[in-house]
Amino acid sequence: MENFQYTRDNVPLQIQTNNYERLREDQVVCSPAVVNMGPPIYPQVRDHIVWSVFNTIYMNFCCLGFAALVFSIKSRDRKVVGDLEGARHYGSTARCLNVTALVLTILTFLIMIILLAVGVLQIYSIAKQEAQNQHNLFQGNGK
Repeated sequence: MENFQYTRDNVPLQIQTNNYERLREDQVVCSPAVVNMGPPIYPQVRDHIVWSVFNTIYMNFCCLGFAALVFSIKSRDRKVVGDLEGARHYGSTARCLNVTALVLTILTFLIMIILLAVGVLQIYSIAKQEAQNQHNLFQGNGK
């Protein structure tokens, strides 16, 4: 190998300033820049397939979970084909159906729990009243 040494003027990307003085206006400082442009990054399209399967199996209120599953599969198919706008549309519909199925199922369970609690309280009050009537009958107070 040759022993080659750079002079002060030939060293690349080296800016010479004396004691941190400002650069003269006639000196132009340019540094090369490389920008790597990869493939365009698109936002992730969500198809909500797992949520739809869960709603289909456990919370299939009026077949809304099944409808959400159909739209989720359509969204996944559109995403595979490359139609991101169609995938986003089907995914949004699947999300709305999943939310509706979830809310209606939760409301149904809450109404059932409330009706069950009210029914138990009614049966308890009727049983208590009958027991009181039986007690009064045996005591001779009843006719």
